[in-house]
Amino acid sequence: MKKQAMRSRSSFLPTLMALAAAGSLTACAVGPAYERPVVVSPGAWKEAPAAEGWLPAAPADAFERGPWWQLFGDAGLNALVERVQVSNQNIAIAVANYAQAQALVREARASLFPTVSLSGSAQRSGTRGAGDARGSASATLGADWAPDLWGKLRENVSSAQAQAQASEADLAAARLSAQGELASNYFSLREADAELALLAETLEGYERAYAITRNRYEAGIAAQSDVLQAQTQLVNTRADRVALQRTRDTYEHAIAVLIGVAPADFQLPVETAWTPVVPAVPLGVPSTLLQRRPDIAAAERAVAKANAQIGIARSAYYPSFSLSASLGRSASRVSDLFSASNTLWSIGLSAAQVLFDAGAIGAQVDAAKASYDASVASYRQTVLTAFQGVEDQLTATASLAAQEALRREASAAADRTEQQILNRYRAGQVSYTEVVTAQASALSARRTVLQLQVNRQTAAVGLIQGLGGGWQAPR
Repeated sequence: MKKQAMRSRSSFLPTLMALAAAGSLTACAVGPAYERPVVVSPGAWKEAPAAEGWLPAAPADAFERGPWWQLFGDAGLNALVERVQVSNQNIAIAVANYAQAQALVREARASLFPTVSLSGSAQRSGTRGAGDARGSASATLGADWAPDLWGKLRENVSSAQAQAQASEADLAAARLSAQGELASNYFSLREADAELALLAETLEGYERAYAITRNRYEAGIAAQSDVLQAQTQLVNTRADRVALQRTRDTYEHAIAVLIGVAPADFQLPVETAWTPVVPAVPLGVPSTLLQRRPDIAAAERAVAKANAQIGIARSAYYPSFSLSASLGRSASRVSDLFSASNTLWSIGLSAAQVLFDAGAIGAQVDAAKASYDASVASYRQTVLTAFQGVEDQLTATASLAAQEALRREASAAADRTEQQILNRYRAGQVSYTEVVTAQASALSARRTVLQLQVNRQTAAVGLIQGLGGGWQAPR
């Protein structure tokens, strides 16, 4: 009998574990089943004609987008983007947030299982000088478990998983944003280099024109006003060059921060031979956008989390149960602890049920439902905004391409006009005011062409970002 009692007492913890597993399997959920919100997407892009090369829709929001920046064919940009992915602090924040969300998922899962603890104590007491010291020692093995009868803990796990997936999407969005911002700043810096080279070349011409005009004035051929106009144009162009250098420095500082270094420790060499490349972007059907954009994925996961919160709130209507058990021994000395015959054990069940709360639980459920409705609206708004962004970039891409062709034609005509007016001035046929006007128009036209080139590149970056960061299909 004694051996049977010992076996019975020593086997209660495994039995409790088995009950825990059985209880978790038979638990019933009180939360609503999650369904992805319905979003009606157009069948085609409004601002892009149905073209060849469209891609079929396939789930790809977790797929690595690939090195889309390499399509621009710039080795300097490629090297900087690699540094962004390693050193950008906003990306580092998103990585840490994702790691935290994963840890919270593991914590939520752990709540489904019993907690087992071991405790022990030993003490000795007596009267000083009496020699009647006494000792005591104890060791206790205990377990506690709250069975998930109504699915609250599982809803907590689902909520944490949705949050972790949203954090993963936020990480992808942070990477895409940093990469796109770097590319835009880099192209703007290279365009500033090209404009600075253009102004340097133009200033050489203005300095020659100023010298010629001054010589003509000194020879009594030209009026002093011609010299003053040439000087004004020359000095104003020098001021434009100073302002443009400031703009370039600002872009360089922004790039330094994006790659995680102090602006004082970073410098990009000037590159005058800038050859802008604008890649052709193949378009997929609009529904593909719902599967690729990380911000849309994050918004949808927020809906899933809000749905789980409804179940968590509803579980408060039902009673909560808790099982506890302990097995312990005590003795007068630690050495006799595990040989003592007196074993103490206990097992218990506790239950709690809210009988009256003046509608607090109902209010919490209603609040969770309202939060869910808000997250659904936010998700749909995110989708609509994404569609708008792509349509805007498609319009910009087509418009800028057409503008560049026309501006190049205008620039060529302005260059010819400038040369003809300058020749006529040297022949004494026109005033210097016409020379200044023609030169200003020609310079403005050249700078406009350069600005359109970088605007086309920036629009391509915006379109790539709008499509979720490229268009490579998974292999």
